[in-house]
Amino acid sequence: MGPLDDITVVALEQAVAAPFATRQLADLGARVIKVERPRTGDFAREYDRTVHGQASYFVWLNRGKESVELDVKDEADRAVLMAAVARADVVVQNLAPGAVERLGLDGETLRARFPRLIHCSISGYGRSGPYRSKKAYDLLVQCEAGLLAVTGTSESPAKAGISIADIAAGMYAYSGILTALYDRERTGSGSVLEVSMLDALGEWMSQPTLFSVYGEQQPRRTGARHASIAPYGPYAVGDGATVFIGIQNDREWAVLCEQVIRRPELVDDVRFARNTERVANDHEITSILEAEFATSNVDDVVELLDRVGIANARMRHPAEFAAHPQLEARDRWRSVATPGGPVRALLPPVGSDRYSASMGPLPRIGEHNAAIRAEFGPGCDPATP
Repeated sequence: MGPLDDITVVALEQAVAAPFATRQLADLGARVIKVERPRTGDFAREYDRTVHGQASYFVWLNRGKESVELDVKDEADRAVLMAAVARADVVVQNLAPGAVERLGLDGETLRARFPRLIHCSISGYGRSGPYRSKKAYDLLVQCEAGLLAVTGTSESPAKAGISIADIAAGMYAYSGILTALYDRERTGSGSVLEVSMLDALGEWMSQPTLFSVYGEQQPRRTGARHASIAPYGPYAVGDGATVFIGIQNDREWAVLCEQVIRRPELVDDVRFARNTERVANDHEITSILEAEFATSNVDDVVELLDRVGIANARMRHPAEFAAHPQLEARDRWRSVATPGGPVRALLPPVGSDRYSASMGPLPRIGEHNAAIRAEFGPGCDPATP
């Protein structure tokens, strides 16, 4: 039994943001009915074919859901959809700007009929303002939110390597829906929620924005190094690997100099005595550390840093992360059934002593067509939630 076992979600969703929110609801036991375009489905199904012939994005975002193909402009299919909405607790949508309003599936319209319904819309820029109709994809929102101005090197900006704007919006939609469900338990009333990718990523960009506005200077792009702390970043090791070191204060700097690289004279060197000076001379620190590590292997360096209490990490590639010893030791992987074959998937980050994550199978496109049409088709009882 999951905490959302009695909750039904109708998802008019595509791509990343909304599917990420609803997948997390499914992991908590909610019934998620994913409405897909006839024949083509969610276009994220075709992003790639790397996971047993299936898209890695779709496999990640859609386990535990039911898939039904509905043409929302067709009268019969529209009736099935509305019958499902009538019994639903939550509707989530991230269709193109203005689409749900044209279809009469917007929050205000649906809640007028179903007062207990929770309706959540995810958009790129919000439902009002000059950008309301502008197409929004993850990289483009990263640009508009200023993320590329603080990510990359001094020579070239870089996008985040994951769909960070979509993920941010999906997380806020997920937490907003949970909050609305809790509020409905107390008040009996549903609600209309709105999440924009720009707002979500903008929250995560608050620190560099504050720094720029009130400091009257642009944050520096420093690649994998910290812009205002040193040494804090990557250092090459003799075996070709890379170790990351994070020094937080003068005491840790002294430990690094005295117990790791055996250069105690550097502790009070005027170039490195305080963090401000270390940041200004970080290139010299890099040369010193990499010269000391040139005859070592990464395992030995990490072991020494751990022993003396210096924060560190080794740079791993995603395939190496999949075999991370910490995850293996804590039994964090589960097998999820997909049409192409079983796939390893991480358990949700929040664990509980009262329930286990559902981790249901990935649906084929239209896999639940017959069952859902039978349940919500002509003659069904459209009981309100």
